Amino acid sequence: MGFGILAYKAHQENKQTERWVYGVLALLFQPLLKISLGRELWNIVDVVAALGLMVSLLKNKKESN
Repeated sequence: MGFGILAYKAHQENKQTERWVYGVLALLFQPLLKISLGRELWNIVDVVAALGLMVSLLKNKKESN
């Protein structure tokens, strides 16, 4: 649900790239659709998503100052 909210916020702010990234992550991590990627690949996806969220948070924090 969190990625869905971020995608909606990015849509409101007219940030096309962020909207698509958050939308894809929402579909990937939502519990209604099971996606079997294997343990190792899921670990990589989790780390990349976490790093991306941190970069996004820092970028948005900088823009607001």
